[in-house]
Parts: sequence; structure tokens; C-alpha cells
Amino acid sequence: MARITVKTLAAALGVSPATVSNAYNRPDQLSPQLRERILATAEEIGYPGPDAAGRTLRMGRAEAVGVLLTERLSYAFSDPFAIEFLTGLSEVVEEHGISIVLMPVSRGAPGSSPAEADESQVTAVRNANIDALTILSLPADHPAATLARARGMRLVTTSVSNDPESSWVAIDDFGAGVMVGEHLASLGHRDIAVLVETNQPAGSPGWRLDAAELSFLDYAARVAGLRKAVPGQVLIVSGGHNSIESGATATTWLLDHDQLPTAIVGLSDVLALGALQALANCRLRTPANVSVCGFDDIPAAKAADLTTVHQPIRDKGQHVGRLLIDPASRPRQVLLPISLVTRATTAPARR
Repeated sequence: MARITVKTLAAALGVSPATVSNAYNRPDQLSPQLRERILATAEEIGYPGPDAAGRTLRMGRAEAVGVLLTERLSYAFSDPFAIEFLTGLSEVVEEHGISIVLMPVSRGAPGSSPAEADESQVTAVRNANIDALTILSLPADHPAATLARARGMRLVTTSVSNDPESSWVAIDDFGAGVMVGEHLASLGHRDIAVLVETNQPAGSPGWRLDAAELSFLDYAARVAGLRKAVPGQVLIVSGGHNSIESGATATTWLLDHDQLPTAIVGLSDVLALGALQALANCRLRTPANVSVCGFDDIPAAKAADLTTVHQPIRDKGQHVGRLLIDPASRPRQVLLPISLVTRATTAPARR
């Protein structure tokens, strides 16, 4: 069967292809009767409507914004922070009829060369048909973000930048780290362990990291703030991708290596919840044996009575959405408020 095109429909109606195009893209240029006749005939002969890619080229807009994620697409549907952020983002863009494109970043296939791995990380952006891009849980200097800038896309990050031309919506992560550190220090905690996310599989065997290995700017800033406020050692451990399982395996590493401090800080609530789970499995009481803190204040943190830093996650998504869809929106650098929420998982350090 021959493909039905705009010319096919125009010939069937005895009008020009431009008139058919107006029926879909500029209905105000036609009488209601003519437009209804065109659409009815299109349905009758099976014309599917104008090609979306071609329309994008003509208009110079894709009417879509992208969200660059870690390598797992499931992160957007399973991580509480991501869900709340994307809810706020969607509330803004859907008012303008704009779509959201979720763009997971791959590290490349096992055994691939460095060049192949680098290419796999930018493929999503190279092939994306979007007008603007935001980054979620990736460093701002990630190769895909660099390519987005080179393509001239509007880029909105969730980390503070000193570049006056940059667009971002963030919190004071360093100040948040100081806030938690001062709270723990006031309770007599001198040595703490910090659980961080990496791009390894969730629930990987725990391992110790150096601060220089923290690729996420927000995590690095939180650790720096903690180190400023806590008078003793700050040990950094990871169990992989942001998940309860990763928090649990990182905490298990501390127990297995006899490195259990008086306090554990998860740089996300999800990691802190994993710590609570692992401690309970080992019959250690929180906070009598170990105090635990998180960051973000997701709903599950309140349910677990977890001490944490509250940030307005949904508001962050909404602010990002406004900056993505409107290049004239001001201000383009937004610092959101934070507060320490003290609950039942922190107490004076054990003796």
C-alpha cells in the first residue's frame, strides 16, 4: 500500500499542500468548515498528520526538554528524590504543552575501549531532539553536558556554579554539611562515617573512597562542610548507586572492618535508610549505639524518624522547569532554603 502523504490528501481534496498544512499547524488561517473537511478526509484515507521531525525543523523548536540521568533509566521511577523532582518539573512544563525526555547515560559495554565508552556517554545528547537540558545526579562537567553546551542547548544544572552565564537551581550543599556536622559535634561525635553514591551497581560490596574521588559537586561540598564542623575523622564509604541496598552494604563494610563510628551520615536519605536497616540487622540500636543522619527529607525519612536536612525538592523541579522552557526567565541562579530537621536517630555519642 502506498504511503499516504500531505500531497495525497491535498489531491483528494482539491486544495494545495499548504492548505492541508495550515489545517494542522495554523488553523486560524482556514475557515472552520474547511478545516473540518480536511481532518475528516484525512481520517477517511488514513493520513496520520504532519511528520513531527519535519515540523520541528520548520519551527526550530522541539517542544521538549531533556533530563540527563545516571546510566539507569529506572532511577527516575524508583528514587524518591528523582520522583519528587520530576513531579515538580512536569507540573511546569505540561502547562506549556512541552514534553520531558528522560536520557540515561551509559558507561559503555563491558570490554569497550575508552573512546567507545566516551562515545556511549554522549550518544543520548547527540541524538536528542530537545530544546533544553537539565542534569540529575551527574557532574556538571560530564561529557554529555559538555556536548549539550557545544550544541547551544539551554543547560540548567542543580549545582552552584561561579560562571555568571550559567543557569542553576541548587541548595547550599556546603552549608548543609556544616549544619549536620555542627549538630553531631554538639552531641559529642568526633569521628563519623559518610555514605556516598557512586555509579557502581546498587548494593555492591562496600569500599572506602578519598574525597578527591567524589565526582558529584553536591556530595563533595557536603563532605567538605562536614569536615569543617566535625573535629575528628570523616571516613567516606560507598556501596554503589543511590539505593537502600547501597547504604546497607556500605554500613556492613564498616562493621566488617571494625570501623563503626559513633555516627553515620548518608549523603541522601535513601543511603541513611540503608544504614538503619543494616544496623538493625546486626542488633545495633539507633541512636544508642550509632546516630544516623540523612539529606533531602524525603517522605520515608519522616516515617523512619530520621534526622536530616530538608530541601524543597518539588520546588527545585518547578524552578528548573521554568528556566528550561523560558530563556528570559529571571533569576537564572536560584539558591533554595534548607533547614535541619532533628528527629529520633541522633543522640549524644556513646561512651
